[in-house]
Amino acid sequence: MASLSDQISQLLSHFMGELKEISHSKDLEQLKVKYLGKKGPIQALMLELKHCTPEERPQLGKRINDLKEELLSQCDQHLARFKSAELDERLKEEWLDVTLPGRQRSRGRLHPLTQTLNRIIDILIGMGFSIQLGPDIDSDYYNFGGLNFASDHPARDMQDTFYLSQTLLLRTHTSNVQVHALETFTPPIRIAAPGRCFRNEDISARSHVFFHQVEGFYIDHNVTFANLFSTMDEFLSKLLGEKVETRYRPSYFPFVEPGLEVDVRCISCKGTGCRLCKHAGWLEILGAGMIHPNVLKKGNIDPEHYSGYAWGMGIERLTMLLHDIRDIRLFTENDLRFLEQFS
Repeated sequence: MASLSDQISQLLSHFMGELKEISHSKDLEQLKVKYLGKKGPIQALMLELKHCTPEERPQLGKRINDLKEELLSQCDQHLARFKSAELDERLKEEWLDVTLPGRQRSRGRLHPLTQTLNRIIDILIGMGFSIQLGPDIDSDYYNFGGLNFASDHPARDMQDTFYLSQTLLLRTHTSNVQVHALETFTPPIRIAAPGRCFRNEDISARSHVFFHQVEGFYIDHNVTFANLFSTMDEFLSKLLGEKVETRYRPSYFPFVEPGLEVDVRCISCKGTGCRLCKHAGWLEILGAGMIHPNVLKKGNIDPEHYSGYAWGMGIERLTMLLHDIRDIRLFTENDLRFLEQFS
């Protein structure tokens, strides 16, 4: 068996011979681990020192350490050369034409429904309304019972409801906020309630299973129809950016009495008739009315001393009218070709 001194000399020779055969940095890393790793020959030589005499150990130990330093130095020198050569090769293959225009970054933008909703909220806050939010999941009482819907009331058939249990449901309108507010606040109450609503309807170009509404209501002493009319005129003028002509038609809603629907003179054709208004000259914009006395009573507010009005509008319907959009499904399909039009 060769002496430890001979093994040290042979190990350097073997390493240099294998090093000459290497041409890639990955192979060099493997060679480094092979010789200098915990289970490599350098470590084995250190273990052999215990079999040497005390006089030999200092000299042979120094030679082993010098060998280790030499191997590390050779690895570092060759690794730097290999890395430089490999980088040159990669740059030849991955060259960059600096004269090409840069890639255009897409800018995010608010969804068209969010834009319309924010615009409405800003107007209502400026008119003195506070914003209140309500739960998407609510009880049958807050969605129907507290709004003058009897359990067998035929008006319930007007709204196909997603029931989660016998008492819980996905709200069909944001009017549930009105019932919560009557229990929480004392008049005067002036609140706008935006949010999502859900109805079990067939999805088509004109309807969807979920949509957005804004509910507004005002309760105080001596609130009259005149207050409702003036509020609607002011709000719609601010919303549509011009003084608009309004038309009020009688309608039925269980939670208001009397009830009405509000139309505006077509903002596209100015009333002469066009595709947007279906040649009627008017656009249906919202439903409204004076809050039913039974609703006030359920909220522990005396209808003999207080009165109020309420109104609600669909955000999808309004956005479709404002932008002449023909299919409500476009709002939920996430088609960038559609959404990018609303900067």
